[in-house]
Amino acid sequence: VHQSKLDFFCKLGYGEQDICKVLENLGQEALEDDVLKELIRMGSKPQVLESQAQTSSLKLVARGSCSTSPASKWLGEDESDASNYLRPIVIDGSNVAMSHGNKEVFSCWGIQLAVDWFRERGHTYIKVFVPLWRKEPPRQDSPIADQHILEELEKQSILVYTPSRKVKGKRVVCYDDRYIVKVAYEKDGVIVSNDHYRDLQNENPEWKWFIEQRLLMYSFVSNRFMPPDDPLGRHGPTLNNFLSKKPVLPEPKWQLCPYGKKCTYGNKCKFYHPERPHQAQLSVADELRAKIKAQLNLEKEEKCNCSL
Repeated sequence: VHQSKLDFFCKLGYGEQDICKVLENLGQEALEDDVLKELIRMGSKPQVLESQAQTSSLKLVARGSCSTSPASKWLGEDESDASNYLRPIVIDGSNVAMSHGNKEVFSCWGIQLAVDWFRERGHTYIKVFVPLWRKEPPRQDSPIADQHILEELEKQSILVYTPSRKVKGKRVVCYDDRYIVKVAYEKDGVIVSNDHYRDLQNENPEWKWFIEQRLLMYSFVSNRFMPPDDPLGRHGPTLNNFLSKKPVLPEPKWQLCPYGKKCTYGNKCKFYHPERPHQAQLSVADELRAKIKAQLNLEKEEKCNCSL
């Protein structure tokens, strides 16, 4: 039991010393959920994140904030792996599977469709969380379809089972939603789910902001995984920017003036005039006044030369 718990939390990135210390305090029979709570309370962080924080010389930026560097720098940088600019993906496996199965069947094929969609985009960090009891043979009250897909994803180190066990004939299940939100928060990634995690929002104010800003909802249309093009609404970022660490600003699109050369609005016109690329957009009346003023100045100069 000790070794299995140690291996599980080591996969999440926690150090052996912290895990052993918590197990000594809580006892070897402590639930994994309680162990995770204690690790969070102690302030323990995955060693991968700590090493990255020590070796990184970049300027620290608030979590979730956009980079101030121009988009042209991002596009022009020569990086060996473009996936460095894509956010990590954490998938709520139960939510995706039940959604694909019309809330009646735990459809593992739905998880595979979601994973393939993010793979095609170039995401390299993809994690799917599913309760451990889903490895058990299906029952009438909890049918499972294409269960072999879970084994294949586990071999590819994509699927992670959250702990569960039976105590006196009753199943004790850890809260898998907490694993999902915690890993996505630490990785500064994206949560793929149609669940709003309202209980976890009330539990942690930092998680509340993170869930509101990084929750990617989806739909299944004829066995096709389809996230929205505007995950945060009409006035929010596009899907590409939502899934990128460094969003690209769109180029300004100018609408041609419907009046063309006959336009008399001049510099007050809100539309684009290709015939005036380097000219001041003056109205017709202002152009006439400028011509008259120029002629008067020439006449004054000629009179001055004649008097001399």
